[in-house]
Parts: sequence; C-alpha cells; structure tokens
Amino acid sequence: MGENIEKNTEDIRLNKYLSEAGVCSRREADRLIEAGKVLVDGEPARTGQRIRPGQRVQVSDTILGGEKEEQILLAVYKPPGVICTTDRREKRNIVDYVGYPSRVYPIGRLDKDSEGLILMTNDGSLVNRMMRSTNHHEKEYLVRVNKPVTEPFLKKMAFGVRIRKVEKGEVLLDAVTRPCQVEKLGKCSFRIVLTQGLNRQIRRMCETLGYQVESLKRVRVLNIELKGMKPGTWRKINGGELEELTELLKDSRN
Repeated sequence: MGENIEKNTEDIRLNKYLSEAGVCSRREADRLIEAGKVLVDGEPARTGQRIRPGQRVQVSDTILGGEKEEQILLAVYKPPGVICTTDRREKRNIVDYVGYPSRVYPIGRLDKDSEGLILMTNDGSLVNRMMRSTNHHEKEYLVRVNKPVTEPFLKKMAFGVRIRKVEKGEVLLDAVTRPCQVEKLGKCSFRIVLTQGLNRQIRRMCETLGYQVESLKRVRVLNIELKGMKPGTWRKINGGELEELTELLKDSRN
C-alpha cells in the first residue's frame, strides 16, 4: 500500500512524522526505529533522524511519503460502540469501520459510548492545528442526562468544573474545565460547546455534579456539522465548507 502524508515544507523528526501520520505514538516509533523496522528511502532509519518532504518512509507494509497527494478530509457519523483508534487489533476500530480506500485516521477521539461527528484525514499538519488545545476550537454536543437539568447545574457547567481521574492511587487528571456555552434544551437535556478536549470531559463534568450521561452526541466541530447524516455514513469535506475551515484554521498554531 502506498500513501503520501507529508505536507510540511521543512524537515521533521521521524518519530513525530510517524505519529502525525497516525502510524503509532512517538515512543513506539522510537522502539520500531531501534528495532530496525523503519526504512527511509530503503535504508534503515536512525534514532533521532530527520526527514525531508518527499522522502519515502516504510513501516512494515505501510509506506508513507514520496510524491504528495491530495489532502483527504472526511466527516464521519460514528455510532456508539465504534472505537476511535487506528489499532487494527480492535475489532470495531474506526479505520476498518469506515473502510476508506486510502489511509485516513481520526482527528482526536469520541469515546466508545458516544456518537456523532468525528473527522478523519491523511494530513498530520491538519491534525496538529485542530487538536492543539491552545487554539480553542469549538466542538458542540447534545447531551441527555438521568435527571432534570437545573439552573445551578447549567451555571456550574458553564463556569467550570474541577474533574479528577484517579487510578490505583495515582492522579491521572486533575483540572478545572474552561468556561463554556451551555443551553437547556429539554427537561433532561442540554447543548454544550467546548473549546478543549479532556478525556471523557462532559461525562466527568456531569458526574462531578451528581448527574449521569445517558446519551452524548457531537454535532459540530468548528464549521463542520453533522446534520443530514445518518449513523455509520461519511462524506468528503470540500468546496466552500473546506475553504471556510481553512480560513478558521489560518491562525492556528501547528
């Protein structure tokens, strides 16, 4: 298989390149390089090596680089149960679920139990610009909880909630969420717009305030919307929609 990911005009560390291409984490990339399983232009890669645009990188049967190809950006309606991972060992990984003919990988995550919009691409630079938390990109969700939504609950959600994750006595997450937009929709439902993406953030916010999330759907990322799509479907983002997204991202740091 041959896919061409590189979009940068400058050289880049090989482990970062593989991470941006959705092949593996930087740490795993270093392990593969040390084990001699990564080739650059047909030669074994070196730890710490930098590569230039147009160079050919091979990891097992995955080939990246060479001539540039057109950017691919998909809007996918992920149903509950599908996992936002490129790990093909996961039976319901989103890459196999979508089945796109060229290599694409998800921009960020949407937890297994949630549904809605996830973007997929072959452009690592786009992933970085959309994922960096300091860029404050909007993501909109519709949420249903297990009991009536009250004004005090809405105000606390909007102002910021301290959320924690502790496993085996180790604190893995301890943060106060950013102020956000929250609007009541029904007796037990609300709309929320976040500009950050902490792990299971909305679920943890609700749990902290004594609520349980019964359903969670992401309906928008920046200007890309889910409306009109059915669970399990995807569409290409192009034309005016892509132009608007590019304009929104022009000042985003990579």
